[in-house]
Amino acid sequence: MKLADALEVVVRSDPGMIRPHNEDAVFADAALGLAVLADGMGGYNAGEIASGMATAVLANSFSRFLPTWRPGVPGFADPAVAGDYLRSEVGAANSAIYHAAQSQPQYAGMGTTLVLAWLYDNHLSVAHVGDSRLYRWRAGQLMQLTRDHSFLQEQIDSGLISAEEARHSQNRNLVTRALGVDPTVEVEVRDFPVEAGDLLLLCSDGLNDMVEDEEIALTLHALGANLPLAAEQLIQMANDNGGRDNVSVILLRIKGDFTVDRSWWQKLKGFFG
Repeated sequence: MKLADALEVVVRSDPGMIRPHNEDAVFADAALGLAVLADGMGGYNAGEIASGMATAVLANSFSRFLPTWRPGVPGFADPAVAGDYLRSEVGAANSAIYHAAQSQPQYAGMGTTLVLAWLYDNHLSVAHVGDSRLYRWRAGQLMQLTRDHSFLQEQIDSGLISAEEARHSQNRNLVTRALGVDPTVEVEVRDFPVEAGDLLLLCSDGLNDMVEDEEIALTLHALGANLPLAAEQLIQMANDNGGRDNVSVILLRIKGDFTVDRSWWQKLKGFFG
């Protein structure tokens, strides 16, 4: 099955109930197998510049690269090669944002989180920086596939506070990594096999700060067959619970197998001996 036919993608973004403008940026393309979500920060309107740059740079680089990544190319569908590419391109986005912030005073201090899902050959590579998240809904279970790069997560990991205490902490939005803040950034990359029926959720913290994971799971269970309705309901729940931040979601459903057919390449190699 072609990738575009194997994936269903829905994107929604909302400013929330308090913020005057939306500093989240989102991009998704089923044909590319790509979804990118960024949550900007810093200065008047500068956050949306940072998040917009991150999504634009990555969407552009993947749009140029992916048509050339096919069977026969060294490293095709190798998660290690994919990971190197992800780190390189996210690093390039980081540099672009950092240099813009350094050269234009109105953008000083701007940065953005990032979570990126790249689907290929029945496989998922995830790159993330900061506290935007990726969840997987599979067989009635919700699993968070990313780990927040945040002061709060470090406190949880060290045993200083419990996960329940963290939900009421005043430090919920202090990230320990972001694009554009420093000349270089450490990008976390992880790899997962995917199955038909999997549902992936990328979200900014405007969702998971306002809506408990259990409520997210119940929503995906009840409305997962209708992705537009599920996405709209998740945003509505965040707003009903206070909507203190911009809230963005990308939902991707794996509808079928998208293993790449390598037989034509093997036949071509045999023809030329």
